[in-house]
Amino acid sequence: MSSDLVIDVSDVTKKFGDKTVVNGIGLQVRQGEIYGFLGPNGSGKTTFIRMLCGLLTPDAGSGTCLGYDVRTQQADIKRHVGYMTQKFSFYEDLSIRENLDFIARIYGVPGRHEAVEGSLKRLGLHQRSHQLAGQLSGGWKQRLALAACLIHTPRLLLLDEPTAGVDPKARREFWDEIHQLSAGGLTVLITTHYMDEAERCHQIAYLAYGNLLTRGTVAEVIASAKLSTWEITGPDLPALAMRLRGQPGLDEVVAFGNTLHVSSRDPVPAEQTLAPLRTGAHRCRSIPPGLEDVFISLMNTARDNFK
Repeated sequence: MSSDLVIDVSDVTKKFGDKTVVNGIGLQVRQGEIYGFLGPNGSGKTTFIRMLCGLLTPDAGSGTCLGYDVRTQQADIKRHVGYMTQKFSFYEDLSIRENLDFIARIYGVPGRHEAVEGSLKRLGLHQRSHQLAGQLSGGWKQRLALAACLIHTPRLLLLDEPTAGVDPKARREFWDEIHQLSAGGLTVLITTHYMDEAERCHQIAYLAYGNLLTRGTVAEVIASAKLSTWEITGPDLPALAMRLRGQPGLDEVVAFGNTLHVSSRDPVPAEQTLAPLRTGAHRCRSIPPGLEDVFISLMNTARDNFK
């Protein structure tokens, strides 16, 4: 294993009953990277993360996380990982300070009082430190959860849809903090449904129904899709979308604000289908595909393994 690989796994597989929810996934993540996981609900993102941090044992596959074997050294992995779950999982009848002190006790953090004080200050929680966790808004609960994940100075941070339900300002502040942590050498794996957040990751991977469909930088993922995209403007776009769906060469017709985005993996018949729009009431122009165009295309070509 390369010395700067924090995660190095191959062919990781997990089944629940007769359903394969993670199907032979391999992944390499370097120290200090922010690695984003995207995909529809039920795609296996959370299950894969739980195997990496030692909460689940893979049924097949091998590899290491933080230098420890993901199948036999799970207790060692847990000590060095901060895991922020989708659901707020702290005591709502304890204050912010009490919650952080409790987590620090669990991890046996040396200099616990100083660690709690430092965490409160870093995440801007000091003035609210005596407020009950149950009284916090979504954004402040998010800060508390992140502070708790960092209290034992982990080497790897796993964040499962951490910004769901928080306002745009809180999301931006959260990502600013994540990039500061990354710059300091902390490795971050994050699942998200937001395309703007995916674009802030150093590397991304797209999972659908247990399968890894693509990975790389945002630019690499868009380029590998080999997707042609057009933007259409004009009157009565919902009716036009209905007419275009299913026409030769058109794979996707999706509303984007006051426009339609039409995408195709075969541009020649698509151009022929769209040609009449260039002389009528509508306007049609070729545009570079965006990350959302690519992911919609990937999702619609993936097979649901629970059907």
